[in-house]
Amino acid sequence: MLSDGKSLSKGNGPAAGGARVGSSGAYDVSAAPPPESAPRPQPLIYRPDWPEVARRYEAWWRGEDIGRCGLWVTAPKDGVPEEPQPPEPADPMDMWTNLDYWARFMEWEFRRTFYGGEAMPVWNFGYGGVTVIASFLGASLRADRTTVWIEPILKGELSDVRRMKIDPSSERWQFALRALKFGVEHFAGKSLITLGALGGSGDTLAMLRGTERLLFDVIERPEEVRAAEEYLMDMWMEVFSEFYRIVGPANPGSACWFPMWAPGRFYPAHNDFSYNIGPEMFRDIFLPVIRRQTEFLDHCAYHVDGVNSFRHVDALIELPRLQTLQILPGAGKPSPLHYMDVLKKVQAAGRNLHIRIPCGEVEPALRALSSKGLFIVTSCPTEAEARKLIENAGRWSRYR
Repeated sequence: MLSDGKSLSKGNGPAAGGARVGSSGAYDVSAAPPPESAPRPQPLIYRPDWPEVARRYEAWWRGEDIGRCGLWVTAPKDGVPEEPQPPEPADPMDMWTNLDYWARFMEWEFRRTFYGGEAMPVWNFGYGGVTVIASFLGASLRADRTTVWIEPILKGELSDVRRMKIDPSSERWQFALRALKFGVEHFAGKSLITLGALGGSGDTLAMLRGTERLLFDVIERPEEVRAAEEYLMDMWMEVFSEFYRIVGPANPGSACWFPMWAPGRFYPAHNDFSYNIGPEMFRDIFLPVIRRQTEFLDHCAYHVDGVNSFRHVDALIELPRLQTLQILPGAGKPSPLHYMDVLKKVQAAGRNLHIRIPCGEVEPALRALSSKGLFIVTSCPTEAEARKLIENAGRWSRYR
């Protein structure tokens, strides 16, 4: 879906992970080589025991007992001399796109951080929105120091989205390729390397169209929204495959903005737009393309963001290839443990559960939930407390 008529992967031989496109236009996931054929993880400067951690991840994804829940825990590293944070570039957009700055910042952060359990150092450049697919399609970006805002550009007919192409010479696309190659060149052997943050089902269209206008579209022209979503999911798969091709040789498996790793092609599906719609509309318009995304990937989580999105859990747990659901109540809301009925529904359906909680809530979480398929993200004030938490998690965990 490049502007010169060529595809990033579709129709030009195997996709990055080995999946091919059949005569129907659908990706043939069965043609992909198994994740086991990928290069094996090697020790990293900032996580020397990475091969052992990767084996635990692989066992966790297979549903095996690793002796406790999956636990991504970080803390300030012991014995690190005081060192000032690298100064940020003055211009906000330069801050998000200055790779030399991000290299200095990430090295500074890696040196100062204890990565315990399944936590990993991941080279990234802030996930501010500079690699979302909407930006590759020409949406303009407006930056501040906390995020990057996407300005809608799809002002005419909704069907116009199916004429949008990625210009391979565009500034945003070239930056994304340059950033990934920079990560491979400078951080291979030091940390994992991000695939970026591409946007998800519904969200890319909302960025291009504007959320308010898309809310009218899903009511007035649902068929056109479905067609737009199918088109954008084809594009998502091509972009992912190209990024995976670049990063893969230096970075077995996949890492991105989401605190987790998996062998093979992994990415967290999400649709933050779905916060605004009901279950029937979500099932009818958006679930089919999310299903396609789960079938394309070797491993897939789903980022359920916001309490209004919890009503879509029933639909999501019906997807046979969706292994993991992250339950995230959202800013200003209580801990995920406040929504124990939702957490237990996910586990009762045989799906992995991913939650982010304070370190003081790890014990009550493990008392209430099975450690089978449970993955907890947390942080501790000190390295000693983090190490003790890992030890205690083994005692508190019940594989049931």
